[in-house]
This record gives sequence, structure tokens and C-alpha cells, in this order.
Amino acid sequence: MGLSGLTGRLIAVDWGTTSLRGALLDEAGRVLAEKSAPLGILNVPGGDFAGTFAAQFSEWMCDAGSLCLISGMAGSRQGWQEAPYAACPAGLDELTDHLHWIEPGRIALVPGLSVEQDGVPDVMRGEEVQIFGALRLTGIAGGLFVLPGTHNKWVTVRDGRVTGFRTYMTGEIYGLLSQNSILSRTMDTAAPLDEAAFRQGLQRATSGEALLHALFGVRALALFERLSPAASASYLSGLLIGEELRAQPLENGQGVVLIGAPALTTRYALALSSAGVKSKTLGAEATWAGLHALHSAIGAKT
Repeated sequence: MGLSGLTGRLIAVDWGTTSLRGALLDEAGRVLAEKSAPLGILNVPGGDFAGTFAAQFSEWMCDAGSLCLISGMAGSRQGWQEAPYAACPAGLDELTDHLHWIEPGRIALVPGLSVEQDGVPDVMRGEEVQIFGALRLTGIAGGLFVLPGTHNKWVTVRDGRVTGFRTYMTGEIYGLLSQNSILSRTMDTAAPLDEAAFRQGLQRATSGEALLHALFGVRALALFERLSPAASASYLSGLLIGEELRAQPLENGQGVVLIGAPALTTRYALALSSAGVKSKTLGAEATWAGLHALHSAIGAKT
């Protein structure tokens, strides 16, 4: 792959469905500069990934020995090029072995992970980098990691390797119900979190109430003016996250690492706390730490 010139300078890129983010990292992993643009894989002009990449990062790439690692949906079938998944259990070694090189020694796509459970496959792209970044930042080698988003991931890690995970479409279902269903008529999704209503929804879900029935209750409560539009959105969020938690074999006193945007990790921290589960929260720094860890792993192999 021509990596003999690896210098430690890294262009770390998180290229998702709706946005493109990048950071210039020094040898120690410190962020020297950052940039972002609404140029996710679905918004690349004319499908010109190479041109879009060059327009955003050519200045950073001009130094000899610079290496760019790209995580996220850029490696999907709809992205720049498809990077086949690495099968779990997997650690940094498996990711380095399965890197998909756009330009050998200069630009590579991180492969993402796959797992099969009960005859049904599950996949992730981008979250695997955040997990390895979280391991680096927290200094732990294993545990339960939760990554809220459009498609939430519950991930188990042992001895620095992802052993399995499950995906829940909680975020996407919330978006569909709050924007495109009858519930949207009595709901203000722009309102800040109403913690009391959120906890009310959590309690309803975790009590064992059938979700499809409980969802209609969101409308009925609004009709009888027992939930305001602002409270309805938080109540719905609590119902869906509560249903997600109900499927987990959580133990009282267990610790969980949350990785994601504050608007979502705050809700999951509240939900976990209500179940007696402690949580630690990380944000965007996990992505840069994960790509830096991968960069170090590549250097160790050359």
C-alpha cells in the first residue's frame, strides 16, 4: 500500500448520509482544524465524490505523507465506493486489514462491521470508529456502548473487540410518526425536551403496554388536552426509547457508554437512569479519537 511515508499527520473524515465533516489531526491526535458541509452522500453534486473530496480537503492533503481515513456512509453501496464489511468479532486489526483504498497509501475507506443473529444480518458504518475512539478516550477495554441516532446501536465489546450489536430504528420511527402520521397534527417537534412528559412515556412503555396501542394513546391524550403539543413530542420520544430499553437485558448498577449528539444522549441518559443504569457520555470527539487509533494501528503494521 506504499505506507512507508506514514508521518502521523491524519485527515480524519466522517462522511455520512446528510453531512460531511473533517478534522486535521497531529501525530498525538490533537485537532488542528475542523470543517463541515451539508454534503452527505445523498447531496454530492453530480455524484462526483472525488471532486467533492478534493474541493474540501485538497489543501490538507498537499503535505507529503498525509493520510486520509474516511468513515461512515461514503463506504456504502450508495457512496464513493463500496467497502465490504468486516465480520464481528472485530478490533482495530480487522479494520486495518479490510480498509478499502481509494488511493493506495493516501485515501482509504473504513469498512464498517457486520454480525449475524438468528439468521438475520446486522450492519454498521461509522459507529465502529466511534466505539474504538471511546475505548481510547475512556481507557476501558469492554462493556456496553449505545449510539443513539436515526438507527440506534447497542454494542457489546470485550477485550477491545466488538463482539456483537443490535440496531433499532427508533430515531427513524420517531421522525416518521412525528412528521408524517396523524400524531403530527397535535405535536410540536421543535419544542425543548419536557422531562416530565418524557418520563411519563418511558413509564408507559416499560410497564409492558403494547407499543402500537400506546402510540394511539399519544393522540387520545392530546385530544383530551392531557398533553400539550410540546409535551406530546417528548412523550412520544419516551415511549419509543422505553420500548427500546425494554428489549435490553440491563442490570441495576450496570454502566453504559453513550456516544452521540447531546440532544439524544441526554434522553438516553435519563432513560437509563430510570432503569438504575449509570452512563458516561461522549460526543464528536469519539470519531476523531477512533480514526486516530486506526491511524496508529496502521502505522504499527508498517
